[in-house]
Amino acid sequence: MSAEELPLFAHALKSSSAFTPERLMEAVRAERRLSEQSVPPLCVLDFDGDLSDHLARENISSPWESWACFHTSMRVATIGGITCGIVPRTIGGPYAALISEQLWAAGARLIVGLTSAGRVSPDLPLPSIVVINEAIRDEGTSLHYVEPTARIKTPTAGIVEPLLAELGPVALNVCQGLAWTTDAPYRETREQLNYWATQNVLAVEMQAASLFGFAHARGAAVGVVALVSNSVDATASGFDTGGNDFRMGVLTAIARAATRYLQKT
Repeated sequence: MSAEELPLFAHALKSSSAFTPERLMEAVRAERRLSEQSVPPLCVLDFDGDLSDHLARENISSPWESWACFHTSMRVATIGGITCGIVPRTIGGPYAALISEQLWAAGARLIVGLTSAGRVSPDLPLPSIVVINEAIRDEGTSLHYVEPTARIKTPTAGIVEPLLAELGPVALNVCQGLAWTTDAPYRETREQLNYWATQNVLAVEMQAASLFGFAHARGAAVGVVALVSNSVDATASGFDTGGNDFRMGVLTAIARAATRYLQKT
């Protein structure tokens, strides 16, 4: 079978979608008798869910009752002066893109993926925050949105500098760079890790390429912030996620960066 015969390389990318997020949300509203209301301007995809749990536990956030989604809940809080919607446990590119489709159709102006990541570059300190500006497309979701390429850059370059500036005071190590997006974290091999390290890849995660593909196709605004807490090759101790205070600092920095970005758009 040639590459051209593989289903992942045979999408009619210029054709309109037969099934739309608007149609799904209409069904949710009808079944649950929800009012039609725009989501907050900033929406954060909380990969791990710990941040969302903390916000709920401390009564910092409240449910966004009009969120028309069969698959997720949304909580909302005012952070750094901006109303922020948080959707927990959006794990993996397909799920992150699916929810982002609905968020964008429901009125979001900026979607930020907050994801855990593993270190690839041995030169990257642990822990670190990486604002991802380009991704290796070792996943399938982005191929449904844009033409096949090895890498994909963020279509929302304007959010990168504000994120770097606001996250700088939160952590000792903050940088921007290239990530390897994979659908199969338990199939990362030594050969792959060594190779991608030679290609200036900083970290491996599961969302960036998919979100960038979605954003390119839909004209959406996205950012991806990776909390690099461990070395995936087990050469260093890790999984230092920083705790609740750290995550709140990250969320506040994202909110401030979003405000700066949205004021210019």
